[in-house]
Amino acid sequence: MGLIAPVIIIGASIGIAFFISIFLNPRVAVISYFIYCFVISGLLRNIDGVPFGPVMEILLLLTWITMLVNKSNFKLSSWKNDYVYITIIWFVINLLEIVNPAGASFLGWLNEIRFTSLNWVLLAPIVFVMLNKKNDLDFFLKLIIAMSVLAGLYGVKQLYFGVSGPEQKWLDDGADFTHIVFGKLRVFSFYTDAGQFGASQAQMSLVCLVLAMGPFKIWKRVLLFFAAALLFYGMLISGTRGALFALVSAAFFAILLSKNFKVLIIGSIIAVGFLGYLKYTTLGNGIYQINRLRSALDPQDPSLNARLMNQAKLKSVLASMPFGGGVGVSGMNGAIYNPDKLLSTIPPDSYWVKVWTMYGVVGLVIWFSMNTYILGKCCGIVWNIRDDKLRVKLIALTAGSAGLFICSYGNEVMNGFPSSMILYISWGFVFYAPRYDTPLIETKEANS
Repeated sequence: MGLIAPVIIIGASIGIAFFISIFLNPRVAVISYFIYCFVISGLLRNIDGVPFGPVMEILLLLTWITMLVNKSNFKLSSWKNDYVYITIIWFVINLLEIVNPAGASFLGWLNEIRFTSLNWVLLAPIVFVMLNKKNDLDFFLKLIIAMSVLAGLYGVKQLYFGVSGPEQKWLDDGADFTHIVFGKLRVFSFYTDAGQFGASQAQMSLVCLVLAMGPFKIWKRVLLFFAAALLFYGMLISGTRGALFALVSAAFFAILLSKNFKVLIIGSIIAVGFLGYLKYTTLGNGIYQINRLRSALDPQDPSLNARLMNQAKLKSVLASMPFGGGVGVSGMNGAIYNPDKLLSTIPPDSYWVKVWTMYGVVGLVIWFSMNTYILGKCCGIVWNIRDDKLRVKLIALTAGSAGLFICSYGNEVMNGFPSSMILYISWGFVFYAPRYDTPLIETKEANS
């Protein structure tokens, strides 16, 4: 068998070692899932014929199996809280969508529910049951920052040294329509597309910037500032205009939650000044990335008008469909599994609009209410945290998640990887955070 035999033996050995490590420490499975969410799109794009997609669910399933096997080491009842209840309610709604009278394809529903609900309902309890220590929060922050920086560096490589052969084939097969604009590459790194890459880089840039302003050692703050700058550059070279709104809205939440009047004033001036620079000046128009970002504030932009026209079409179609066209009827799964449905032919151009298309106005109201409740409670929790270091970390996660949610009005960001994973886990850590906080009696003694 030549080289095949030793490759199989080595692969089998690694697999066995991995399974043993998972059963000895279930955290290995969920950490592997976190990393996998960053690289799965790159693997799918660069390696043909390997079913990488289901590996995500397999890792989550292994996490739950090994957690139950080792249940004596975990307090399983910790999952009972309003955040997890919300994910269960949303999962049940998605199950009920099978019988949506619009008659969308079952295969379309099956493929879409993995992203809209299944991963969320499986992930949400894990923070409360397994990742419920302060060290877990710190490790999660380090991991998502490190992977985001790696993605940013790979994006820089794509811009200056070119894409790989399989990536070029992906562009040639049709992706160049949205990723080559005026002869310039919209960098996508190893994410699904430039939209996901740009929004995620914007979110993580803000996370790093907030942490860099926290009460940490100077060398950590310097590294975080450098990471924030690199990730901001990653956002620019993605050519994703919607990422601007992720950055600005996240910055607004971060400034507000800081409870620092001076920071609020200075931060607001910087934010308004930056938007004014983009809106009312032509400085930097010779730089493609800045010019592309500036077009996000142009009300006459053809892309914006096309989106508004599509929304008008959807409004007329959905007027008689209060529960929408069914899960999987819109976006990529709509084109693949529901080509006979009118809704599948109208691009949603937005995750908010996609939710409206699939679940109707009833589902959109429920979904929007759930997300705003979670964000509102996160803000309330952060506002009342007494531990300064912990509060800065939670501000970073809450502001970043708010940016992703708002940015998803323009792009399907919070439903893609790695953004959805970061979002769901961030919310879990914030909800659990009061148990990490400094007891009130210690705070009073420190201030006396």
